[in-house]
Amino acid sequence: MSKPVLLALQTLVALVAIGFWWVLTNTTLFGDPARIQFFFSTPGDVLAQVVRWFSTGTIWYHLWITLLEAALAFILGTLAALILGFWLARRPRLAAVFDPYIKGANALPRVVLAPIFTLWFGLGIWSKVALGFTLVFFIVFFNVYQGVKEVNRTVLQNARMLGMTERQLLRHVYLPSALSWVFSSLHVSIGFAVVGAVVGEYLGSSAGLGYLIAQAEGMFDIAGVFAGMFVLSAFVLVIDWLVTLAERRLLIWQPGRDNH
Repeated sequence: MSKPVLLALQTLVALVAIGFWWVLTNTTLFGDPARIQFFFSTPGDVLAQVVRWFSTGTIWYHLWITLLEAALAFILGTLAALILGFWLARRPRLAAVFDPYIKGANALPRVVLAPIFTLWFGLGIWSKVALGFTLVFFIVFFNVYQGVKEVNRTVLQNARMLGMTERQLLRHVYLPSALSWVFSSLHVSIGFAVVGAVVGEYLGSSAGLGYLIAQAEGMFDIAGVFAGMFVLSAFVLVIDWLVTLAERRLLIWQPGRDNH
């Protein structure tokens, strides 16, 4: 499918969804529109709120706070997962020892951890970073671990026969094998890093997109809640697009990939 056709279809889906939303909240087809607007607002009101935030400039500070928290959670979580994932994947006995503990830690509900992190780190950015870290780390870790385990054994044996050192094996064999797994996890973990930051802000903060959404919810401002969610979604899509650009540059050597 060509890019123009794909973009047209994606735009069509958005227009259909917005059209259905408008019909739902502005006509009597599905019931009393005034009552429905109380729960879903209207596309016009939500758009007006987004425009108001950006025209007055009030959104930029909150976006920056959320971006900072999500970026720190994403970077720290990814680095820790890369190091630990590569290390344990090449030490199967050690990985077997720690396997139940890692899986048990991953099973902990993050919403329960949020108040604990707030108690430990306060209401500043680090409690949000810690929550985002727990979401990012396990997603990247399991993908890195599996990517290293899935390395082509024939390539690995030939590299060893050629006398490659462990450092050279890591750079030329293990890392390329794991890269596609890593980037597939990064696309997911970006969203979770932002979710961690926003959930932490929602539970207790004085700035950020989560704070804006919580503030709007407290005042029964449904348009503000939906506007915050749409800004958040657009925010994540922009960051994901940047990761996609980096992925295309780093994985251009793989069959079927190009630099377009």
